[in-house]
Amino acid sequence: MTKQSRIKRIFVWGAGGLALLLAAAVLFWRGDILRAMLDPEVPFQTYSPPPAPDYTQKSAWAIRDAVASRNEGAAVFFLHSTTFNGGAHWNGPVGDPASDAYLQRVVLPNYAGPFAAAGAVSAPLYRQGSLYTRLSLREDAREARAFAYRDAEAAFDTWIARNPQGPIVLAGVEQGADLMARILRDRVAVDASLKNRLVAAYLMDVLVPEGALHLPTCERREQTGCVVAWSMIEDGKEGVAGRRLRRALFWDDRGRLEEIGSAPVICVNPVSGHSDGELTEARRHLGATNATGLEWGLRPAFIDRQVAAQCRDGFLWHTRLKTESFKDRRNWADRRKATPYNLFYADTEADVLARLEQWKSHQATVLAQ
Repeated sequence: MTKQSRIKRIFVWGAGGLALLLAAAVLFWRGDILRAMLDPEVPFQTYSPPPAPDYTQKSAWAIRDAVASRNEGAAVFFLHSTTFNGGAHWNGPVGDPASDAYLQRVVLPNYAGPFAAAGAVSAPLYRQGSLYTRLSLREDAREARAFAYRDAEAAFDTWIARNPQGPIVLAGVEQGADLMARILRDRVAVDASLKNRLVAAYLMDVLVPEGALHLPTCERREQTGCVVAWSMIEDGKEGVAGRRLRRALFWDDRGRLEEIGSAPVICVNPVSGHSDGELTEARRHLGATNATGLEWGLRPAFIDRQVAAQCRDGFLWHTRLKTESFKDRRNWADRRKATPYNLFYADTEADVLARLEQWKSHQATVLAQ
């Protein structure tokens, strides 16, 4: 072999080794790289947020007073989860095409859908904190999430004005549940009229410290005016619980997001409607569904008697559903959002209808006295 050939071979081997090292580094730090790409890289104090929505206009709502074929007469206020990834903005612009498409195709059918049987559902668009704000504990990210609350509160006020009487159901998932928790504490818990009208509040995929809302936790399905909350994790993924707790934030009395730390959190099992830590066997499971792409108002098909669940150490632990339509094929960003299916759709639907019936029965008793 000539000297020139040896040099060429060494160069090829070196280039190949460098390429492998770079590929391994990208694979190892892929999450950090993608997370950094979502960073707006501007202090929130100097950031110019997108224009505010006008909630008197229908265009500011993803759905407004949407009624399904079955309507039990409640008014439902729903706050959606994160649909905006980030990049240039700390807070997502209302009307962003990609965010709205994900909201309409994935979030509303899977998470607002269970409440359609209870009554007319309204879901505002809002200048949500970007996905990056959910992945960082930086002060800028916390301020962006607090900024989103302004819109949630304004939308709630407009919705209440449109629904001055009758039973109300409040619900939210992930970021929306986080914002709804503050509405419950700062608006509902201090207003006797709203407390009396509240059938139940559903906070899905969020960690809420016990006692923080000044409203009772739903301890049994016959209870009304209470909070149903859970953050679910698949059995065997104990590491997820630790990571979730490390970045969990909740509102303090000044409206600031602070770390939850070791505070006990609320967990109500959607299968049983209880918060007692009981294991609900799979045979009691009413139904999971992947409703992605389903037209609003249509009731999806369910896979029932498949998921066992138990509240343990503040989390809702559940068995894995191995059906093809529940396999996770999402990209990196979408895997950090609420799942594009609902393991407890039919259970949540049954829960809200049972509590609504109980609320109506109680009101009838009061009026008869």
